[in-house]
Amino acid sequence: MCGIAGGIWDDPHLSLDEPQLRRMTDALAHRGPDDEGTYRSGYLLRPPYDPVPGVALGARRLSIIDLEGGHQPLSNEDGTVWVVLNGEIYNYRELRQRLEGAGHVFRTNSDTETLVHLYEDEGTDFVQHLVGMFAIAIWDQQQRRLVLARDRLGQKPLVYRQQTGRLLFASEIKSLLRVPGVSASVDPSAIDEYLTYQYVPYPNTIFQGIRKLPPAHIAVYRDGQLSVSRYWDPDWNLEIPRTANDYRDELRDRLTRAVKLRMRSDVPVGAFLSGGIDSSVIVALMQQCSDQPVKTYSIGFPHPEYDETRHARAVAQHLGTEHEQLQVDGEIVDLLPQWIWHFDEPFADSSAIPTWHVSQLARADVTVALTGDGGDELFAGYSRYRAIRLAGMIDRLPKVIRSVLGSPAWQHVPGGRRRSVVRRFQRFTEPLAMEPARRYLEWIAIFNEAARGNIYQPGFLEQLPDSDPLQFLDRVWRRIDRRDPVTTASLADLQTYLCGDLMNKVDIASMAHSLECRQPMLDHRVVELAIQMPINLKVQGGRGKSILRQAFGDLVPPEVFRRRKMGFGVPLDHWFRHELKDFSRDLLTDDTARNRGYFRPEIVSQLLNEHAEARRDHSDRLWALLVLELWHREWVDGSPT
Repeated sequence: MCGIAGGIWDDPHLSLDEPQLRRMTDALAHRGPDDEGTYRSGYLLRPPYDPVPGVALGARRLSIIDLEGGHQPLSNEDGTVWVVLNGEIYNYRELRQRLEGAGHVFRTNSDTETLVHLYEDEGTDFVQHLVGMFAIAIWDQQQRRLVLARDRLGQKPLVYRQQTGRLLFASEIKSLLRVPGVSASVDPSAIDEYLTYQYVPYPNTIFQGIRKLPPAHIAVYRDGQLSVSRYWDPDWNLEIPRTANDYRDELRDRLTRAVKLRMRSDVPVGAFLSGGIDSSVIVALMQQCSDQPVKTYSIGFPHPEYDETRHARAVAQHLGTEHEQLQVDGEIVDLLPQWIWHFDEPFADSSAIPTWHVSQLARADVTVALTGDGGDELFAGYSRYRAIRLAGMIDRLPKVIRSVLGSPAWQHVPGGRRRSVVRRFQRFTEPLAMEPARRYLEWIAIFNEAARGNIYQPGFLEQLPDSDPLQFLDRVWRRIDRRDPVTTASLADLQTYLCGDLMNKVDIASMAHSLECRQPMLDHRVVELAIQMPINLKVQGGRGKSILRQAFGDLVPPEVFRRRKMGFGVPLDHWFRHELKDFSRDLLTDDTARNRGYFRPEIVSQLLNEHAEARRDHSDRLWALLVLELWHREWVDGSPT
């Protein structure tokens, strides 16, 4: 696990010198506190042959595999191929055996060195052979090209900035901003996307000119041109009818193998344990693979509806793990400044807060932690999929009936508890006449299209391009055009929400504490199996994750499968009426916020007042606005450091 950075230039005037490269890697020190290294080769004219571009590679290392010998950047035998890696290649031992059989000589026992020799044999197809989470940069001197690659599900980040004559890349945006001439200019369309999804979807970032390499993509820079292409694209419409027993046995085998691979480490390994299905299954498999009690960690809040620690403790006792837990309260205002700095972009998924704290708790004992991420998307675990299923049934009704269900007449109801119930019903019914992708976005958006149009100032609306934030979701949705509605939504979430939000959250929150998180359910072979499963194996009796219950029901307490899903939430609604009440009002209504020209002050005040008076729960919207304002003051108003 590392932070990587560097660049390639065809214009000698845009060279990345050693001090600049060091500044880039210094910005990533939290990702790699154990070691650092650089490689640099200047622009080379060699008439009558083509010139060789200049290149610079840098790395900060968190030592996981081959603690003494895994220094980066690392080269092949003759120094013509150099690599830096952020992440882990889990099948490196198997790859090494094959490569040594082909005559390659290894100087280290690290997973990184397998990349150099695999690239020598396979060229850019090397990524097809990797089992892992990774962001990779390879400099090929003979081909005069820089190759960038990102893992299939976006577990490791990689951002870049291309300009005429130069390409820069890094694990985090803050590293790019250390280079002179890279400006922090806000992209208005990214704000529109952020308020929709609570994150800025790839390939965009909040800054103009800085891009994210999408998951499952490889980029090649040569002769001043950058080509980006997808290297992993399973058939999302392929559904294979097999018996439940066949799928159960195959899932158990693949996930067990995935857990074993991710327990490979030369440093202590633990796990996050919420007491839910996904993390409990992962920990149970870890305990089966270990001759020592697994170290597990959980976080809770002094609000019962957000506290899963008793469930986690029960699972830990059942499995015999060495369990630690922490209750978090009253620290949110103090946490915000460092939280905003680490995320680089505005990021409004509040579950990053417990992820931050559980990472900090785990890092006191271990350097690697396994998590249950991916289970909800792969096996239809989110409660919102019940609405998708119901909407699919309603879609078969005549359009006139759907129009009646979505009528604005539902808005005119008395106040009190009944109004709250009707609002939830209204939020479900109003989008029923829409196309499925837009309907789904209306349900999941923090600010839907109407709410964004209402809060934006006219001048800001004029800055927005014609592009629609829906396009990010719709591009994926339309490719899954022959599956049932729940499978379509869950596989779309896998490629959008999981990659763009959840993986970013886990990576940043854990690496802020120099902790590596690994997700066995996102082994691409597990993912490919889950894609092929018919929905009736995932959803039974209106509940998701049925196949997980069948495959792993003997390993975890039965109450894990019976209890209602809570999610990794935080008491935002309470905080905005107490700990964050004055702080957020002062910040969101002062002259600095008003003068940005983004939002209508009266609408912001309305949201604050309605929430403070418990007339509406606007906590998610207020959190998005608060994070955006704090981000602006850190990264745009000030001098990014």
